Amino acid sequence: MDFALTEEQQMIVDTVRGFVETEIYPHENEVERTGIVPKELGQEIAQKCKDLGFFACNMPEEVGGAGLDHQTFTLVERELGRGSMGLTVFFGRPSGILMACNEEQREKYLIPAVKGEKFDALAMTEPDAGSDVRGMKCFAKPDGDDWIVNGTKHFISHANIADFVIVFIATGEEETPRGPKKKITCFLVDRGTPGFEIRNGYDSVSHRGYKNCILSFDDCRLPSSAILGEVHKGFDIANDWLYATRITVAATCVGRARRVFDYALPYAAERKQFGKPIGANQGVSFKLADMITEIDAADYLTLAAAWRLDQKLPANREIASAKLYASEMLARVTDEAIQIYGGMGLMDDLPLARFWRDARVERIWDGTSEIQRHIISRDLLRPLGA
Repeated sequence: MDFALTEEQQMIVDTVRGFVETEIYPHENEVERTGIVPKELGQEIAQKCKDLGFFACNMPEEVGGAGLDHQTFTLVERELGRGSMGLTVFFGRPSGILMACNEEQREKYLIPAVKGEKFDALAMTEPDAGSDVRGMKCFAKPDGDDWIVNGTKHFISHANIADFVIVFIATGEEETPRGPKKKITCFLVDRGTPGFEIRNGYDSVSHRGYKNCILSFDDCRLPSSAILGEVHKGFDIANDWLYATRITVAATCVGRARRVFDYALPYAAERKQFGKPIGANQGVSFKLADMITEIDAADYLTLAAAWRLDQKLPANREIASAKLYASEMLARVTDEAIQIYGGMGLMDDLPLARFWRDARVERIWDGTSEIQRHIISRDLLRPLGA
């Protein structure tokens, strides 16, 4: 395992970081103030990403993507993590789950998503089914060759800009040792489908401008051709997606933490109290030491998990460890950075309070910290029969 960047990887890191600093940073304050990303700005960011050749860089070359391996794409996500998610969402990364499309679906969904002609969103969470995904109530009943869907999804990220949504819906039930559990099927649903509505979700203190939405299905009729994969086999394709998104969360947390540290370190060296820089005091210098140690540790955990995926090695526990540690690390680092700045750290003149608020959701979405600990402990104990 070699973490030294190749010349190509270093060029990618430098290019993406430069993009974030020049195309994302200048708009962050306005997005934070209004909670809105103007449509024209989103389109501009997407076009500049295409011009750079980075749009759909996570997708295989065979479908028109850049074909980056997991480790290199993790470096891209780490650099994007430095910027506002409300803006970087337009740095197109279609869901890898679309690779499960059949030939007809590829032409309608996959290829347009790779080209940036359509944006996708992914919907799994419900008001009564968060961590317990198989407890979902949104249900599809067969009706001839069609399916009739009723129910609600919520907390669906960036569905406000989506042309279609990848939706996981219960289509049956099976008995398990822990009681009845839903069978899940994945559907591709176009915006504007009768009986399907996308509406604004909740106002969040985290990632303003990056919208969550509520999806409602009211006797929504979907053809069998809308099924992605096989009936009742939604989890078979969902697991691969969960791997990718959890590594993404870990990587973005590392990138954001490094940006936070870039504020804290020079301030500790320049800010003087009692006739000397505050960084000369162990109360501050030790904070910096702990912060950079945790950032580096999270970085290496994340890259190691991505490396395992590239080597086609089991990585479930390693990905969970990276997501758990990086998200909790970001919370500690942002909190300590504010402590170093004192009262100024909480003022809107600086983005630290924003980073602090944004950090809070990372321990919740894409699997809570508790779920990650469950995955890790289960992986350790199952081979021992416990």
